[in-house]
Amino acid sequence: MKLLLSTIAAIVALAWGFDVATTIFPVDAHPLWIGRQEAMLLTGLLSIAMMSLAMLLATRPVWLEAPLGGMDRVYRTHKWAGILAGLFALAHWLIKESGSLVKTLIGTGGRLPKGDFANWYNNLRHLAEDMGEWAFYAIIALIVLTLWQRFPYKPWRFIHRYAMPALYLVLAFHAALLSPPDYWQQPVGALVAVMLLVGVYGAGRSLLGSIGESRQATGEIVSVEQPGSGLTAVTCRLRHGWRGHRPGQFAFVTFDAGEGAHPFTIASADRGDGSITFQIKALGDYTRQLATRLKPGQPVRIEGPYGCFDLARADRQAQQIWIAGGVGVTPFLAWLEALQADPAAAPAAELHYCTRDRDSDPFAIRLEQLAAGLPNIRLVIHGDRQGQPLDAQGLMRQAQTAKRSEVWFCGPSGLAALLRQKLRDSGGRAVPFHQEAFEMR
Repeated sequence: MKLLLSTIAAIVALAWGFDVATTIFPVDAHPLWIGRQEAMLLTGLLSIAMMSLAMLLATRPVWLEAPLGGMDRVYRTHKWAGILAGLFALAHWLIKESGSLVKTLIGTGGRLPKGDFANWYNNLRHLAEDMGEWAFYAIIALIVLTLWQRFPYKPWRFIHRYAMPALYLVLAFHAALLSPPDYWQQPVGALVAVMLLVGVYGAGRSLLGSIGESRQATGEIVSVEQPGSGLTAVTCRLRHGWRGHRPGQFAFVTFDAGEGAHPFTIASADRGDGSITFQIKALGDYTRQLATRLKPGQPVRIEGPYGCFDLARADRQAQQIWIAGGVGVTPFLAWLEALQADPAAAPAAELHYCTRDRDSDPFAIRLEQLAAGLPNIRLVIHGDRQGQPLDAQGLMRQAQTAKRSEVWFCGPSGLAALLRQKLRDSGGRAVPFHQEAFEMR
């Protein structure tokens, strides 16, 4: 993620820098006015670049899954591209508003001349400027709503899906009309054109509702169970469009068209008959009501599968340390179920499952059943109430001292941060740490 964002920022800065280096400014132009204009252009370019990237990533491009490490990280990059776009837009607006301050400091002398345009073009530029300013205010407000996790998901989803792409189109109009005319004869102009085309493509697909169409399957709910408190197990049978999945992947599930799609990890192996199971934890109003709202026979729409938390990617030559926390055990359930067909092919692995109460946890029983037929898998269940918490430091030290090892983790972000910190504290060589980054808002 950081590499992609920094690379795009660097490309934009290089294209902008080339234009600055080849531009001949008026001899009487004051450096402050020149600096203000160029800083405003750079921040505007960076903002539209990040927003264009966010629009592209919103289309869920499968071809970027492998380079970025999974659709979960595609969405994380989408989120941070949007945040950076907002920050650059804020800087762009502040620099624009600094004109009166520059006037106070040095007066209007040495100000850069405005372009000589036809009246109709000037009118369009003024319109683009006004529209861009109001779109900026709206974008900042929407970014705040996105970061405010308590804002209800349903209205946020509607706003994010329709308002954001519409505002992007306004800002694309703003960027195209207010870019200096000489840009279109420079590499920076070609870059702006590419960015706008990419962004308009993404915004158009979002507004037309065509995202993920080619990966959608329909079917019906087969069973709805409550294996434990706050947990709903839903099994579906898909009849049209399902391509199968790899253990550990997830899908966007629509039980109710009005509610829209929610991402859930597939907790079962691919059985070849179109049946898949989701283990859904009650994390909000919607998921808390699923057990009573869902009935066998109801239609369901699934989009996917997505994700690279894939058993096939595990290094069979390395010591495998698998760690799950709470409902984060679902991809490992799919892994273990898939290995039942050929237990001898299972890699040597330790699976550590962290739960509050081992005795009442429904996943603990299922894990024991699956692990019983897999001699290469050592299952350790850590129950806090039983006084058996995970020894994060010892486990990460074990990963460091092994000749070759890797960690696969799915669970709470706080536990992931602790494990990573303990891994750093252990020193020594770098140990691959694979994590499902399941935070898409």
